[in-house]
Amino acid sequence: MERPIMKDPIFLARKSAPAAPEDLRVAEDLLETLAAHRDGCVGMAANMIGVAKRIIVFDNEGKYMTMFNPEIIRYAEPYEAEEGCLSLPGTRKTKRYRTIKVQYQNERFQTRLQTFSGWTAQIIQHEIDHCNGILI
Repeated sequence: MERPIMKDPIFLARKSAPAAPEDLRVAEDLLETLAAHRDGCVGMAANMIGVAKRIIVFDNEGKYMTMFNPEIIRYAEPYEAEEGCLSLPGTRKTKRYRTIKVQYQNERFQTRLQTFSGWTAQIIQHEIDHCNGILI
């Protein structure tokens, strides 16, 4: 089910709690909401639909991907980016990394490690910032 976009900066600044198997429906709603906003959005975190859980969804080179409890465990090649967000007006400058290694859980809550680079890495960093209560 598509959900409304959360725009309350106080809610968005809260750290999200770990996700669990009972949060699978939240992930489905998050994917449907991302798909509904695909013209102007490439990734979302659960707090953007009002659920403070560590779940992100994003466009991974043309295919949507879901991560539960993502953590960046390695960064390389810092650069400055300018990003916008559906939850907040305007754009802001932020530090990003060209390559990241992420530990996360898939839809079966199996732990995975994967390396991402370029645009996909930037999207993931933005969404993990949401999970950590960092406003972009």
